[in-house]
Amino acid sequence: MSTMTCETDRSRSPRIRRLASGVTATALAAAMVTACGSDSGASADGAITLAMHNPNIQQQDPATYELVQAFNAKNPTMKVKLVGRPMEQHQQQMTIAAQSDTLPEVFWVYNALAKNMAKNGDLLDLQPVLAEKELDAKFAPHMLSGFKQGNVQYGVPYQALVTGFYYNKAILDEHGIAVPRTYDDLLAAVKKLKAKGVVPIAQGANNSSFSVWAFLTMLDRFGYEDKYQAILDKKQSYDNPDFLRLYEHIEDLAEAGAFPPNMTTQTYTQAVASFTSGQAAFLDSGVWDAAKIQESPVGKNVGFWAGPTFSDGVGNQNLVMNAPSAPLVASAKVKKDPKKYAAVKKFLQFYYSDEGQQILVENAQPPVTTYVPIVDKAKSSVFWAVLEEAARQDLSSPKAQPDLVVSAETANAMYDSLYGVMSGAMSPKDAVQLVQRTLK
Repeated sequence: MSTMTCETDRSRSPRIRRLASGVTATALAAAMVTACGSDSGASADGAITLAMHNPNIQQQDPATYELVQAFNAKNPTMKVKLVGRPMEQHQQQMTIAAQSDTLPEVFWVYNALAKNMAKNGDLLDLQPVLAEKELDAKFAPHMLSGFKQGNVQYGVPYQALVTGFYYNKAILDEHGIAVPRTYDDLLAAVKKLKAKGVVPIAQGANNSSFSVWAFLTMLDRFGYEDKYQAILDKKQSYDNPDFLRLYEHIEDLAEAGAFPPNMTTQTYTQAVASFTSGQAAFLDSGVWDAAKIQESPVGKNVGFWAGPTFSDGVGNQNLVMNAPSAPLVASAKVKKDPKKYAAVKKFLQFYYSDEGQQILVENAQPPVTTYVPIVDKAKSSVFWAVLEEAARQDLSSPKAQPDLVVSAETANAMYDSLYGVMSGAMSPKDAVQLVQRTLK
């Protein structure tokens, strides 16, 4: 297991030791802007393309950007060319590229699509790449097992998916509200904040319907992890009493005024801006926004919460989303080009080296290996708060975020169903039926 070292005291908190073996992830970006470049492959020998799901990688995914810059500086004959598109466009493009045998050398993709690609022989087996530098021993087994078919390791974890609610301690203290623990605590806090004219939870659905991370984790508190395979196998239904009960709770939050009135017209980026400017008490988000929040006017007053427990939930309520998620994969075609194969190997080996993982940490991303990170708690209090919550001994993590074990169609329906109820445009019953229709 990994721990984290604070530069100020070099302490190694036992609560943090569990972190790195249970985190992997991706931050999904909202802006629908012009794509940066093309992913038809780099032109020089030994040069490769890394295709990502963010249109402005330098701004939206600085950890990946800096990893690539560091690799290129160390390997001038093995340049990595970064290209990016908005997430949905990227997914569509990777689907088309797989069908036309024009996949970029390395790329990010949802695991459901990666599984299909692996089944069709489109993806490189990464086990030899990891084994060559004994990197496979640096991952907890479950970090890799979700990206494996038979003996083929088709993917490796990308970044840390730790999600939940950021909260503004100053706003809560001003109104005499303790950090919630249960759903009833949250509902009471929402009512009190709304009565005082404060936006309780910052959310933005416009061009960013995926931004419901904390509510996806709530599904796991109603038995999603135990149910989803049977639902996919058509032995159970998404339209079941347990999930319906959760959607009814979300409806109660909406009716109590939990969400901003402009939720459906503002983007996720605008929702973040409302929180960082002190206009909302909570923000549904993840670790990827820790650095931005730290640098904002509210940074010194922000904590992080894994989300509410439910007295009528199903199974373990003490959960934090801290789980393997979408992978990085490589085109099987690179094996036919020795120079490109060498570049893919060296890049991925750098990415998961201790040096590469520290670059993640310096960009407020937890390591995805068992590397012991160095963190300055005084300068990175928001990031530290996320790490501490994720490493609490009393919390465990689902194996994957709920939307990442289903098809893109079902995942999109899940987002729409949650925002439909949150906005009042859909009843809880209509919402669960919307998702179920994609599963027939």
